[in-house]
Amino acid sequence: MMFKILTITALAASLFHFACAVPSGMDLESRASNDNIVYVTDEKKFCMIMPRDFRTKIGDSEHPGGMKTYCSPDGRYDNALQGQLPDDFWRKVAFKKGNAPGKRFAQLTGCIKAWRLSRLNLQDQGGQYSSSGNPKGSKCLGYKHYVELVEPAQNRACIKCCDDPKDCPTNLPTKGCPAVIKGDYFDCN
Repeated sequence: MMFKILTITALAASLFHFACAVPSGMDLESRASNDNIVYVTDEKKFCMIMPRDFRTKIGDSEHPGGMKTYCSPDGRYDNALQGQLPDDFWRKVAFKKGNAPGKRFAQLTGCIKAWRLSRLNLQDQGGQYSSSGNPKGSKCLGYKHYVELVEPAQNRACIKCCDDPKDCPTNLPTKGCPAVIKGDYFDCN
């Protein structure tokens, strides 16, 4: 009887290990918290990363807990964890997307009313958030990468979610939106 119990136990443990194993070369993608997510569906439905605290410069917010997801009224889906951007946050905005295999992207570029979001320091020349930098572990829903720049002193912002990291360059954080994400920027000042 004891032999049967040990055999069944060993068999169950082996099956459990087999069922839970991740095949070689495959990684499970971690989920980001709802206050660490961005996405772009269109001009009215999106989420971006912003400083968590009042009148903070983008660069000064780049520490654990210093940033948070803020969404458009139509885009917000977790009232407990996500802040809400004013409905008129964008003064002028252009939405663009592409669907080529391996080259999908969605982006917003344009002019913001920085004074409408109390988290932004109006004197700030701006900074960058990205899936490969800060906030650590942040994701763009439905895409592999993203880059976002917020430039309060220029009343300008941009965000791009993409599959190919070359389409979301993160090596130009001080060059400004037009250099990082090609798009319409109107006359923001």
